[in-house]
Amino acid sequence: MTTATPQESDDPFMVSLESQDYSELRDAVRRICRDYPGDYWRKLDNESAYPTEFVRALNEAGFLGALIPEEYGGSGMPLRAAAVILEEINASGCVASAAHAQMYIMGTLLRHGSEEQKRRYLPDIASGALRLQAFGVTEPTSGSDTTQLKTRAVRKGDVYVVNGQKVWTSRALHSDLMLLLVRTTPFEECRKKTDGLSTLLVDLRTAKGNGIEIRPIATMINHNTTEVFIENLEVPVANLVGEEGKGFRYILDGMNAERILVAQECIGDGRWLLKKAVDYANEREVFGRAIGQNQGVQFPLARAYMELEAADLMARKAAALFQSGRPCGAEANMAKLLASEATWHAADTALQTHGGFGFAQEYDIERKWREVRIYQTAPISTNLILAYLGEHVLGLPRSY
Repeated sequence: MTTATPQESDDPFMVSLESQDYSELRDAVRRICRDYPGDYWRKLDNESAYPTEFVRALNEAGFLGALIPEEYGGSGMPLRAAAVILEEINASGCVASAAHAQMYIMGTLLRHGSEEQKRRYLPDIASGALRLQAFGVTEPTSGSDTTQLKTRAVRKGDVYVVNGQKVWTSRALHSDLMLLLVRTTPFEECRKKTDGLSTLLVDLRTAKGNGIEIRPIATMINHNTTEVFIENLEVPVANLVGEEGKGFRYILDGMNAERILVAQECIGDGRWLLKKAVDYANEREVFGRAIGQNQGVQFPLARAYMELEAADLMARKAAALFQSGRPCGAEANMAKLLASEATWHAADTALQTHGGFGFAQEYDIERKWREVRIYQTAPISTNLILAYLGEHVLGLPRSY
């Protein structure tokens, strides 16, 4: 696929776009991804296996520690640079979701952890010696209503004793640490429903088999997701991140970054799918001419391109606001929603363009088609984003 390249310009908007594109960083990511072609991912998909070698390569290159400040062993890059890394991984046909959580989960520790916690954990996370990939929030009964979670932590001396259950906790079997959201004050004793939740850093290396049992969940995509059963797990009070009872605020604090990163990752998938579809439409001949000459094929591809470009601009805006410390909740949510829908349209168009071959595993279209559908459901569903915008941007009555 060929696209127009911005010409050198004095337009400050174009200069800003070019300066935030990180072409050298993209090239470095592509060089790693070349060693992990489609057959590598198909094999993992068929075996429901984790891309250990790929994640190790990303760690060794320093990409997963991009957002960790240099004083703690990371690269100290801005959020936009981290977003570019994830985008380029997926735009190369690889799968960033196997490791993306290591970028944004550590933000809770970085922003709200004690200095002792940061110096103890962040350098090893930055180097890849410690894997922080698991985020225990969602529960079977509460779903997206996080304030109603039932996992309970009761303080007894120098430890919290934790009991409960988490679900859709991806990569828990491939993580050394897990950030766990628990209720430390009973709901009925809280003044506000968002009070009484706390964040604990759990060392899974010692917790598995000693209060934690992790079971894989079979799903339509190879997302390495699990359910976590917690029974009388003892977590040192020293592993409390921030203040007791303020965990919900800490979790929210990291969600804008998560949504911006996932939006850009999503756009990377869409661009890979669109390139595959355009290449195929140019090469495939039926009735004596390339199928891309037919408007029924050409127009959906053009629309998918426009939608991806629009989503990319919103994601860039959200990242710029985040980096400057300005409010970006609406922009982060819009970026995630627009990217998820643009990428799904690109996936469906790519599948349709390939016809029967789109269903053949060797083309990787059906795998990516399955993978990108999750973006409209997680990390936040489309309806919740619309409800947020309706209430907080448009001033409509709260719908839930």
